[in-house]
Amino acid sequence: MPSPSLRLSTTTHHHLGFNHTLSSAAAQNLFTSLSFPPSTFPKYPRKVAAQCQKKPVSNSRGRARDGGLLNVKGKSENVWSVDNELAAKDKGRGGSPRRRDKRRVVRRTRSDGGKSVLVSGAMLMEVETVLQTQEPVIRPAWNTFASSVSGIWKGVGAVFSPITAEMEPIEVGSRNEHLYDCYTVSRIEDVPSSSGGPTSQIQRKINWVTLNPYGEIPQHKVGDAALPKSYADRSGKNRVLPQFGSFNFERSDVMEEDLMGKEPGLVFFEDGSYSRGPVDIPVGEVDDSQYYLSPTFKFEQCLVKGCHKRLRIVHTIEFSNGGSNIQIMRVAVYEEQWDSPANLHDQSDQELDLKPFSQRKRTRPSELAGSWKVFEVSATPIFGEEIDEMSMAQNDSTPYVYLCTETLKKRSLPGNPVYFGEEEMVDMQDVTMLWLPGGVTAYVDVNKDGILCIGVGWYSDEGINLVMERDYGVDGKLKEVRSKSEVKRRWSDPLPA
Repeated sequence: MPSPSLRLSTTTHHHLGFNHTLSSAAAQNLFTSLSFPPSTFPKYPRKVAAQCQKKPVSNSRGRARDGGLLNVKGKSENVWSVDNELAAKDKGRGGSPRRRDKRRVVRRTRSDGGKSVLVSGAMLMEVETVLQTQEPVIRPAWNTFASSVSGIWKGVGAVFSPITAEMEPIEVGSRNEHLYDCYTVSRIEDVPSSSGGPTSQIQRKINWVTLNPYGEIPQHKVGDAALPKSYADRSGKNRVLPQFGSFNFERSDVMEEDLMGKEPGLVFFEDGSYSRGPVDIPVGEVDDSQYYLSPTFKFEQCLVKGCHKRLRIVHTIEFSNGGSNIQIMRVAVYEEQWDSPANLHDQSDQELDLKPFSQRKRTRPSELAGSWKVFEVSATPIFGEEIDEMSMAQNDSTPYVYLCTETLKKRSLPGNPVYFGEEEMVDMQDVTMLWLPGGVTAYVDVNKDGILCIGVGWYSDEGINLVMERDYGVDGKLKEVRSKSEVKRRWSDPLPA
């Protein structure tokens, strides 16, 4: 049974994240090895696109019928758009204007449920006050990080469309039904390096089972209590999802098995959170003779809450035409909670305190809007001639400088929100934010300076929002990774003297 986040062809570039071992030969045939010559990144990527998987049936609510890509661009008046600058450049050259792709839309159908935002434009953040300027912090210790992630983690997972943010099937069941949720058990251990080096490696094995042929529950009105695991569909029949403890994971399929070491593109923190992906993306001039080569990378980012719960979001993104076309292929989300040490083979009988994503409500943009107190730790890679000496000293091929800062920021409401169950022609060129169930947000955006940002967020009702962002510069190299802890400002402004 293939993994929901590993159904796409990818590269064997040495800067990729996990070295995947698939559980079936059929799944392995889906992957091809690609190589890419070094080149120069175009300053302004032309477009960000998203692709929806083609489904075996014709029912495609809100999705492109052919499963093809839909272009995502900002409007001309959007502060994040580069269209005005590009148009000015083309006009200055005196040549013919570039051919622009047609604007694509998706029609959404109306259901009986209430409103819940699925996709929207970007939410801009402005600094109101700097509470603490940037200061250096100690580089996180690998042994502490490995200890934080080790253990047996039980969780839930789902896959979402990068176009509409709706749940997508992750498996076809024995009765040819689409299954939308999954339960997972991950065994993560700190093991000696396979190459005999002084730094250990983190070994991960994930077993999974799929369930839920009913899809996502239509959300009730804003303010309703959490949805129960038992609910009635339109036909009036009661739908009950099987409990986590009813499955034998020792005999279940292996979704993923991999090793993680101190790789160039890995940025980690001592609480177990991390951001993982390539340290550079092959971009530059287009070679027509290699039109069939499109480097595809996985970007895995993990947020940790209270040391015992964590959220992993995996973006699968393809870079074509020398990196000028960025195509979002898939977005997979997993929430897990720590259960026991990895050396205990007898799994706990304690029931999983996590609901499947299909039964959770989605965060509203208004919950993230407003003033926030933000504590941020950033990691900046060092490139240059001095990298060799520093790498040898730190046993790492890419050294990072860690800095921290604390500010008060204000987040503005996004433009053009699209609601769950609403019939509307959605212009996909205005879409940046995906509002996913369980307080999860995901976004891929290119700002006016040509910086590519891949970000994820995890909001809780306590008014805390955890964020991980990964930036790539115009040369395709990793520019910065930011881990943020945001606390919503609930206090009133001081009275005037």
